[in-house]
Amino acid sequence: MRIALDATYSVDPHPSGIAIYSREMLSGLAQTFPEDEFLHCYRLKTVTNASRLAFGNVKKCVLLPPLKTFRSDLFHALNQRVDRRPAKKVISTFHDLFVMAGDYSSPEFRARFTGQARRAAQNSDFLIAVSAFTANQVHSLLGFDRSRIRVVPHGVHQRRCGIAGPRENIVLFVGALQRRKNVLRLIEAFESVAEDWRLVLAGAITGYQADRILERVERSSRRDRIQVTGYLSGSDLDQFYSRASIFAFPSLDEGFGMPVLEAMAYGVPVITSRRSALTEVAGDAAILIDPNETEELRCALDRLIQNPEERMRLSELGCARAQLYSWDRAVRSTHAVYEEVLSV
Repeated sequence: MRIALDATYSVDPHPSGIAIYSREMLSGLAQTFPEDEFLHCYRLKTVTNASRLAFGNVKKCVLLPPLKTFRSDLFHALNQRVDRRPAKKVISTFHDLFVMAGDYSSPEFRARFTGQARRAAQNSDFLIAVSAFTANQVHSLLGFDRSRIRVVPHGVHQRRCGIAGPRENIVLFVGALQRRKNVLRLIEAFESVAEDWRLVLAGAITGYQADRILERVERSSRRDRIQVTGYLSGSDLDQFYSRASIFAFPSLDEGFGMPVLEAMAYGVPVITSRRSALTEVAGDAAILIDPNETEELRCALDRLIQNPEERMRLSELGCARAQLYSWDRAVRSTHAVYEEVLSV
């Protein structure tokens, strides 16, 4: 089998969601299926930033406009972008459609994103959705045949979450500071809990309406107890996951919600939203709240702050939940979709 994949998004110097997914797919497929040949395709502006190839069954190529047809059995767009068909068989992974579903971005970005998503659906034979929620959105918003959508969840690297060191009085949030993540409401809820706790906001400060969030932090009555770290990765982010006692992720819309699984893998008890894909990912291993109700979020924070036994219970449930999701499973399930598409 010869598979071409759009590797463009894997070169992000500050990897999160889609970049992490892209890296895991590219390396995982090459390593797990050495009998197959893979073309890692980059748009011209990113090819110079591509890492050196570590696998003998991988070659680089360049996506040039207009896209040429690759000598491959199948092309996989790892981030819902296929401007025209570059192979006889095409698969696209859809991560979310929040830009189309809510007021979470500028009108210009919404128009560009919507056009890109529609073209990807039109030019694809099958779609991979990272959650059933996203699959249903793709069907309802883009009119794509549900029978040609396969759900393949993201994974998470398993941690020895039962061997954590001492936890601190930290409420941790991980994600870009943007309107969709509901950080303003998290700050408001945090201001009413016990004063010996800290709130750590770990994520890029360049998201949509991030300036409003930063301004709200500066005006907070607990300003000295709120830390804005900016983007973190690797050992720096590991440290906060290992030290935090509560993970709060009250997002308004998620196609998956990778930080929820990451927190669970570290044994951090989770509070998240009772909507979008978050209920699907968290299952019964988190406290689920209405993200539009500040008081409900405050009560959830206070419940965990006041109850170490409840934190321990959710920590154990979260560890078990995270073990249901692995990148190896995601890689093998993705390859199974390739086989299915090529057999049609």
